Amino acid sequence: MTIEITNESGVQIDETVLLRLTESNLAELRVSPDADLAILLVDEGAMEALHVQWMDEPGPTDVLSFPMDELRPGTDETPTPPGLLGDIVLCPQVAETQAAQAKPSHPMIDELVMLTTHGLLHLLGFDHAEPAEAKEMFSLQRDLIVAFTLAERRRQR
Repeated sequence: MTIEITNESGVQIDETVLLRLTESNLAELRVSPDADLAILLVDEGAMEALHVQWMDEPGPTDVLSFPMDELRPGTDETPTPPGLLGDIVLCPQVAETQAAQAKPSHPMIDELVMLTTHGLLHLLGFDHAEPAEAKEMFSLQRDLIVAFTLAERRRQR
């Protein structure tokens, strides 16, 4: 599996956390180890330009996902075939603001963990436009983050 992380945001991020998170999530979702994914961290100006271009909405956003091969989660018996998952674009500046404003507030890296997981689920066909879809997506997002957090705690011992 190739996971390429490029940080053009000007904000120092521990990219190894995002790499471990993505590897964990892809394994949990039974995505082929031959699938490719790119994660790009950009500043607010670049994110705003993408947000306007692709979503026709003003201002920067926290995460955008650009699926490529329309891959879906696999199963133990039938993992997702090899292919190009797509791109996740994150804006650390927006994530930092959201993390500070959350109740309770939390570190920016925790916000980026949530946003990366959210973006990955969009790449795999999940959405939250309808209540049933939102329930499924956010439940899976929570489960993936909890599994990753527990694995990180074990790793740090």
